[in-house]
Amino acid sequence: MRKVKIFSMILTFCLMANVTLTPMASAAPDAKKPPGFNSELKAIAAKTYKYFQDYTDPKTGMTYDEVRTTDKGTEEAKRTSPTNIAMYMMSTVSAQQMGIITKKEAVSRLQTTLNTLEKLDKWNGLFYNWYNTDDGSLKKDWGQFISQVDNGWMSAGLIVVGQAYKELNGQTSKLVNNMNYTTLYDPEVGQFRGGYDVAKGALTEHHYGAFYTEPRVASYIAIGKGDVPQDHWWKMFRTMPAEYDWQSQVPEGKNVNYDGVNVFEGHYTYQGKKFVPSWGGSMFEALMPGMVIKEKVLGKKALGLNNERHVQLQIAYAKEKGYRAWGFSPSATPSGYSEFAATPLGTSGYKDGATVTAHATFLALEYAPQDARKNIEALKSFNMLSNYGFYDSVNVETGELAKAYLALDQGMIMVSIANYLKDGVIRDYFHKDPIGKKPEALLKKEVFSIQ
Repeated sequence: MRKVKIFSMILTFCLMANVTLTPMASAAPDAKKPPGFNSELKAIAAKTYKYFQDYTDPKTGMTYDEVRTTDKGTEEAKRTSPTNIAMYMMSTVSAQQMGIITKKEAVSRLQTTLNTLEKLDKWNGLFYNWYNTDDGSLKKDWGQFISQVDNGWMSAGLIVVGQAYKELNGQTSKLVNNMNYTTLYDPEVGQFRGGYDVAKGALTEHHYGAFYTEPRVASYIAIGKGDVPQDHWWKMFRTMPAEYDWQSQVPEGKNVNYDGVNVFEGHYTYQGKKFVPSWGGSMFEALMPGMVIKEKVLGKKALGLNNERHVQLQIAYAKEKGYRAWGFSPSATPSGYSEFAATPLGTSGYKDGATVTAHATFLALEYAPQDARKNIEALKSFNMLSNYGFYDSVNVETGELAKAYLALDQGMIMVSIANYLKDGVIRDYFHKDPIGKKPEALLKKEVFSIQ
């Protein structure tokens, strides 16, 4: 059950990476673009964006968190999060770039959203985790939490919009500049707390210590803003230290000094391939940050290489298990929401549950287009393609579908397709901003121990 009710708070409790706790199946993915694939992807994007057109409140410009088809009809979750808002904003830029909507419509839609964001209740410029979509009021029955990772995505979305449409830059820049990440940072440890509970007046006890997880987006942005020092980048764990015997493997590697900080460049091994693990082994932890950060281009010996390796190993894991499709990442289930992953790829891996989600395939597009195209056909064979693109997940053993659409996952699909078809357009907008450009040297200088 989705008792925690929120994407980011699931991460908040599952990415507790700094809590003190007692034969390869296939060759490297073919990076060549399959012929005829572009038009197919654009058609999928048009269906996917229709979700945002039909389920975004026209008065507030805030997209519903989830829409689910049940025997009783359609259930609309009229709540939204900072991540959902960011996904809508970047999806709208993506839709305009792909010719699905006009620039005039894009600017009009985004202007409505920005006007709402200016009025929303905030804490030190940071956004609360849940708002009602009809009027932007706080959804107080779900708590008053300030999430580091969700605010990171809000900042990313605002930065992209501000660079895509200069007429909106004044609003977006002011909102981003007011987002004070120092309030969530622990300078003694050099890491971020998971967030802040406003009602309790307390930061979370744990830190976001694992590097190869989705919160690195907020870390990158906070460095780019100057809210936290550059050495924060080096104070996150590539793997947990070898003496942490609770992790799924004992890592191998060596210590390397970057900017005066000693970093353990560790790795795990699966099917003879070295890789840096994410927390749970899921696709969005691994590849979602690369929707905006130029990890593939600038991190050729670190993040970009590891992203490619993660895709390879997700594919290999599915083949080892005998599944007809691959792509493991947290997603909707027929009765709620759960974490799924290629278990061996995690520090403390989630189960795979024989559950595959569509957004994982699209995140992998730029690393394995040939494999992604084949996987899209496999997903279609499970009758996943519907009115708003792909249903959120399928159990590949039983064929049972989660007939749900999540704003988060729809957004990942939209942005991934736009980046693939338009040569990284969303990343280009992000890095055009000084906040996105400033930390680029951090991406270039690191060398993971997975060569």
